[in-house]
Amino acid sequence: MVQIYRKITIISSKKPVHTDINDGIRWLGGSLGLFNVRDKESSCFRIFVELLKNAKKDAGLSSDEIASRSNLTRGTVVHHLNKLMSSGIVISDRNRYQLREHNLSVLVDELKKDINRTMDDLKKIAEDIDQWIK
Repeated sequence: MVQIYRKITIISSKKPVHTDINDGIRWLGGSLGLFNVRDKESSCFRIFVELLKNAKKDAGLSSDEIASRSNLTRGTVVHHLNKLMSSGIVISDRNRYQLREHNLSVLVDELKKDINRTMDDLKKIAEDIDQWIK
């Protein structure tokens, strides 16, 4: 059996009242644990924006294309792409990267399904453990 691991992070913070698109993207990505204070150059944010701009097209971007568009090194891009893939937000096909879904609201719905499946599995194991310790 092949195990697929996803690191799902949810950070609860107050939703901004009045936002522009960048504030909305920052809040969404921050709530998903993608953007953190250690990322001084907002590298992951910039990569996410490039993937978001390309989302409506049916072709992914290479890491070199993302690096060029976001003015980052390829190494930095690959590092953040791996993080985005491990969270289930980005997929790769023949070294071309794109958001898992072409629509951001559908992507959030898919992440919610991932979380619900994980919670269901946790609940089942918790019930089993409860039975074992009786």
